Amino acid sequence: MSTEQMMFLTPQRPLPSGFGPRTTAEEVIAGMDLTGKTAIVTGGYSGLGLEVSRTLAEAGAHVVIPARTMEKAQAAIASIPDAELAELDLADPASIDRFARSFLDSGRPLHLLILNAGIMAIPEQRDARGYELQFVTNHLGHFQLTARLWPALALARGARVIAVSSGGHKLGDIQWDDPNFIRQPYEKWKAYGQSKTAGALFAVELDRRGQAQQVRAFSVHPGSIVTNLSRFLSDDEMDAMGALDHEGKRGYTELNDERKTIPEGAATIVWCAVSPQLDGKGGVYCQNADIASPISPEQLPLPGAAGVCPWAMDPEAARRLWRLSEELTGVSFDV
Repeated sequence: MSTEQMMFLTPQRPLPSGFGPRTTAEEVIAGMDLTGKTAIVTGGYSGLGLEVSRTLAEAGAHVVIPARTMEKAQAAIASIPDAELAELDLADPASIDRFARSFLDSGRPLHLLILNAGIMAIPEQRDARGYELQFVTNHLGHFQLTARLWPALALARGARVIAVSSGGHKLGDIQWDDPNFIRQPYEKWKAYGQSKTAGALFAVELDRRGQAQQVRAFSVHPGSIVTNLSRFLSDDEMDAMGALDHEGKRGYTELNDERKTIPEGAATIVWCAVSPQLDGKGGVYCQNADIASPISPEQLPLPGAAGVCPWAMDPEAARRLWRLSEELTGVSFDV
């Protein structure tokens, strides 16, 4: 690794932060005043995103919530103070550009960009370009959105971008030769794992590129939380994950370091967004409201182990993904 690369890296190891798996988003943000800060939270009207939006707003931030289904979102965010709703479809490049242009036209700085929206283990679907939909929604759409919002992030003079990755990145690396499953048979979990590895790698390279304009980036594993994200999974799949009770209802009957409530799952996202412990840091994968430990190649495979796999924190892979993302979207950052 070159000296240039080394100077941008925050060590991938716990601080420690003093928080843990039972920490909630409200505990992380306690005592902080975000008055005057603007945040965009994709997927901010359901599940973890709704909890993140509510927590930031109650601390004084003005939260902008993009939504594909406006009526559904309007009802969901009624309890969020001063929330701003705007239309956005991450699978539609024109919709992304319209949303970003509208925000930029307002002249506001963007202090926090939470890339939270996502889909998981869906049947094979593609966007209008023929791209695999999990890769599009979980990564490429967010890549384009971040690029288009870059002037507002730079204007904030200290912005943070949070990519919600997942322990699902352990399912595998980027399918470099066939990311859209054109030549290989579609596998829903392989596609999901790729999209979550992409989120972690995006944060690595975005952080490296953004430091000159005081933009730092982090990726997050929120934990395993039963939300609407699991809607495409069968009861048998949920049961195998320990997320189906004896009455057939979806939800964990016992919590642990990995299995969390929604307020606990939102904690690491909020911690990465606002914690002063992360001032001057970035490009790291976080969980349990702390920087995660790396998993060494000798420890693999360990699907239940905490931490981040080598392929999701490799700076060279992050640069390669950046080039691939530019190629697939036709979008470049002004960085």
